[in-house]
Amino acid sequence: MDKIDTEMRLQLYMAKCGLASRRKCEILISEGLVKINGKVITQMGYKVGSADKVTFKGQLITINRNKIYLALNKPSLYLCSNSDPQGRPLAVELINKDFQDRLYNVGRLDYLSTGLIFFTNDGDFTKTVAHPSSGIEKEYVVETKQPIEEQILLDFMKGVTIEGERYKLYSYKYKTKFKVKLILLEGKNREIRRFFQSRNLKIKKLHRIRIGIVKLDNIPSGSYRYLTEKEITWFLKKGKGNK
Repeated sequence: MDKIDTEMRLQLYMAKCGLASRRKCEILISEGLVKINGKVITQMGYKVGSADKVTFKGQLITINRNKIYLALNKPSLYLCSNSDPQGRPLAVELINKDFQDRLYNVGRLDYLSTGLIFFTNDGDFTKTVAHPSSGIEKEYVVETKQPIEEQILLDFMKGVTIEGERYKLYSYKYKTKFKVKLILLEGKNREIRRFFQSRNLKIKKLHRIRIGIVKLDNIPSGSYRYLTEKEITWFLKKGKGNK
C-alpha cells in the first residue's frame, strides 16, 4: 500500500483505509482505539502525514491511493448511470464530490431499488463482481403487496424464461408471507422485478443487503464506506480463479 502524499484529517484517513464511514471513524477515535506513532489520539482535527504510522487496535492501517473501492447505500429515486437525459439524480453524485477520480458503478440497482452497490475505478474488479462465472452471491430483501406463494419461488429456482431472457434464483428464505430474502448469482437487469411482475406480484420494496462477503450493515442511506483490503482481496481472488 502507498503512503499518502499530503496531510489529511485522521478520520478521513481511516475511512480511506476502509475501516468505516468518516462518522463512525470519529467515534472510534473518541473511544481511544486509534494511535499515531504509538500515541493514542482522540482529537478529531488531528492531521496524518506521509511519515506517520496509524494503528487501529494495534493493527497498522494504510491507504491504496491508486485504486478506489466504495460501498454505497443507494437511496430510492437515484439512477445507476453516469448521465441521464431526463435529469434524474445519479447515484454517482452521492460520492463524486469527494473524489477527483472518475468512478463507475459495478452492476446496477434500478431507479426505485435501494441498498448496496459498489463504485470503483478498477476495471478488473468490476468485471469480477459483475460476471456470472465468478459465482458471487447478491442478496436482496423483497417485500410485496400480495402474499408470496412458495411455488412461485420454487419456479424461480428451477429457472424461467421471460421475453427471451433466462432468470434463475439461487436460494430464498421467508421473513414473512409478504417478505423474502433472495440470493442471485448473476443478477441480470431488473431480474427480480421482471420475474415478480410475470407472476402478478407488485413489489413494495427491493433492497440489496449483501454482495459476496460485503454486507450493507450500518451504512446510512446515501452514504458510503471504503472496502477493506480483506474485502478487495477476496473479490480479486475470485477473478483470478476464472482465468
